[in-house]
Amino acid sequence: MLDDACATLQLIAQILFDKKGVNIFALDVRGHSSITDYLIIAERNVDRHVQALASSVIDTLKKEKISPYIVEGKEAGDWIVIDYVNIMVHLFMPGLREKYQLEKLWPEGKIIDLHIDIGKQDIYDNW
Repeated sequence: MLDDACATLQLIAQILFDKKGVNIFALDVRGHSSITDYLIIAERNVDRHVQALASSVIDTLKKEKISPYIVEGKEAGDWIVIDYVNIMVHLFMPGLREKYQLEKLWPEGKIIDLHIDIGKQDIYDNW
């Protein structure tokens, strides 16, 4: 099991990147939000891909003995929220992400520097 929220946040970011999530963004909203401490947002351009991102996050974190409190929107796949209480994962299709602009709801939030290992790319990405 991971020790803290920052390690979990970094793991989520890596999962999203490895599964081809794009525009990955994390925000520290501690002291500014009453619903969570951290947000992580990513997108894919097809609903099935957004659903696959969500499944990968949920499955991988369950292996770390971290289960979501609630998952919303997985059936539709255009905006999926995975609530881990202190971390909320928002997965969007680009149009909805642009429409709701969650990043702008907490302008005083601190952008988190994500340490994503880009060396794990699929060998077929270069073809």
